[in-house]
Amino acid sequence: MIGVLGGGISGLAAAHYLLKTKVQPVTVLEASHRIGGWIQTTNSPTGNIYEHGPRTIRVRGPLGENTLLLVKELGLSNKVLPIPSTHPAARNRMVYVDKKLHLLPSNLTSILLPKPPFTKPIISALLKDISTAKKEVSDESIYDFVERRLGKELAEFAISPLICGVCAGDAKKISAKFLMKSLFEAEQKHGSIFKGMMMNMLQNRKNKMPPSQDELCERARKERWNVWSLEGGMEELPKALESNVRQKGCEIVLNAPCTEMHILNDKEVFVKAGSVEHKFNHVFCALPAYKLAELVHRQHPQLSSDLAAIPYVSVGLVNLQYDGKCLKQDAFGFLVPPSQKLPILGIVFDSCCFGKNDKTVLTVMMGGAWFEELFGENPSPDTFLSTAVKYTTDILGIVGKPESHSVSILRNCIPQYVLGHHDRVDRIRKYIKQNNLPISVIGAPYDGVGVNDVIFSSKQAVANMH
Repeated sequence: MIGVLGGGISGLAAAHYLLKTKVQPVTVLEASHRIGGWIQTTNSPTGNIYEHGPRTIRVRGPLGENTLLLVKELGLSNKVLPIPSTHPAARNRMVYVDKKLHLLPSNLTSILLPKPPFTKPIISALLKDISTAKKEVSDESIYDFVERRLGKELAEFAISPLICGVCAGDAKKISAKFLMKSLFEAEQKHGSIFKGMMMNMLQNRKNKMPPSQDELCERARKERWNVWSLEGGMEELPKALESNVRQKGCEIVLNAPCTEMHILNDKEVFVKAGSVEHKFNHVFCALPAYKLAELVHRQHPQLSSDLAAIPYVSVGLVNLQYDGKCLKQDAFGFLVPPSQKLPILGIVFDSCCFGKNDKTVLTVMMGGAWFEELFGENPSPDTFLSTAVKYTTDILGIVGKPESHSVSILRNCIPQYVLGHHDRVDRIRKYIKQNNLPISVIGAPYDGVGVNDVIFSSKQAVANMH
């Protein structure tokens, strides 16, 4: 009997890959009344999509291809909604600096010429990287790393807002070694980011993988997809996974929060969920790190300490729908650098990506690393709604009340990969292995916040199950 704790995308993916390897029986325990975790989709009154979590998935690399293969296995290929690299939502991404929206450089001309908010052409960052001496460090914040190698403006106006969008985090605290691993290692191995990237490119050409034999993956390459979503919204993915694993005999228990865990030996784990105690031979834990820390504290305080050291942030998210086409610029949306001291992280232009009718649909993101500082401990939904409407009016010039809205307060929804995170995750997994604990840790706290990351995390954990 294999247990999966958590019915979010990583837990469901783990169940899927376990059942593919003919491991049975599998039981998924989910604390809430629904599966899907932070992936949740609802509809506006006019049928437009409101996403309350991830809204698109990237295509590139082995992890992107792995997710597309999963989509095909689940019979969702005909529901894929791609955004090609030529689409305005892929080409146009903005930042809000000094009370103005600025398009980020996206072509050769914009890289060679200075363009606000940058006072120097982006190409100057490359020259700085080549001329900057290597600094041997065990880890460094993303902000400091980029400022040192590429310049302050790039750190301030490009990377800081990017980190706000990726994990609602503060780039001055997030680990470059973890979240920008390839760039960090490029400097450590080759002396500069550019030199390392060139070496990696040459190596990749030498070991070039053959074209994928999968039709969906080949279509994504030929049509140059940038990102994609699903008809009906992102929640179609966990719903399809749920249906798939149930059909293969997986038991999914809802409203079953895990309150106790006892590891008897290297082959038995007892988990109490609600009033029921379950006995498993191995457990895949897709719970938040702080929750697992509570469950293992009594037996394994050292492991618990490292798990509890992974911080989380909360996010206020407001979906707004306005009548008519209200946006002056088609784009994915814009992000706000923390230096601008605004209470919003950014606004996504949902209707530019997947609009169905003559409506403007936006998602306003707030809080993150600054949640309590800006909104206090227990802000009301009305606080987030009024803030979202105010800055939509101030920045985008959209006047009047939205005809429809939805407010979500997502408590402790995103782990923060603060300095030392790479080594902390390494210690967690080494402790589990050295002590022969029949558990696997999967998901965003350990392998990255993206949907591709957590799905691949589950696949790897199943392959490595001892």
